Amino acid sequence: MSSSLSYLTTLYSDSFGTGSSLLDTIYGIGTSSAGSSGQTPVQALQSAEQNETQDVKLTAAQPAVQTTIAAFTKAVNGAKSVTQLLANPAVMNVLLTANGMGDQIGYAALATQALMSNLSDPKSLANTLTDPRWKTLAQTYNFAINGLSAIQNPQAIASIAQSYAQATWQKSQDAVTPGLSNALAFKATASTITSVDQILGNPTMRTVVTTTLGVPAQIAFQDLTAQEQAISSRIDITQFQDPKFVESFVQRYLIANSANASASTSSSTPDLTTLAIQGQGLFV
Repeated sequence: MSSSLSYLTTLYSDSFGTGSSLLDTIYGIGTSSAGSSGQTPVQALQSAEQNETQDVKLTAAQPAVQTTIAAFTKAVNGAKSVTQLLANPAVMNVLLTANGMGDQIGYAALATQALMSNLSDPKSLANTLTDPRWKTLAQTYNFAINGLSAIQNPQAIASIAQSYAQATWQKSQDAVTPGLSNALAFKATASTITSVDQILGNPTMRTVVTTTLGVPAQIAFQDLTAQEQAISSRIDITQFQDPKFVESFVQRYLIANSANASASTSSSTPDLTTLAIQGQGLFV
């Protein structure tokens, strides 16, 4: 190779194309599907599961988590009514996060009405919302019948605190591998799936299932029947009762999610020939 072109090898890769190129370093182009931990998505899932118990304990011991739980405990013990309890942001933050509904924290009015629903009334909000998590959460505490007694005791507070630490740890796993928190949450709840509508109504289940099956995101703009058909035609949901199938399914999700992220990055990245030409100005 002539000296005038010798920089191209360095620009594109090492001498055999197996290492990081200068363009990779300059422009942040990644050539591996491994996440920030250096693990593949599947390895990251396995590692998270192996270390989960210890890592959740460490999360629970973090000052920020302890401060949040202390504020929650104080608010619960000091509440005089369910209305007062649910009006407290510290309570709603921990309660929703601990129950896998951290994405709903911004909807305080909706949450309050759903949690205070009379579950014996089929027209109550918790019974009519498409997201089945609201009904499950309302059933857990049944504030309309039990009042504060379902939550205002040491055992309930300790359980919620543990679940909050678990959810906080789980969410942090996205920094290791994008989508890992969804994979962990899906594995924990997959066996509860009894209908396609349950998948469509739950944001985490919906994301994992549609990504894995290759269902276009635009399906959300079609009517419910079309959405149901898009899922049911691709999978038999009774398979989610099989732990081995679920394990394989979430692995497929992580791989598909990683591929989608890489494709998105590539589509917004200039081609290497263009970068090489631009990079010539770096050499004298």
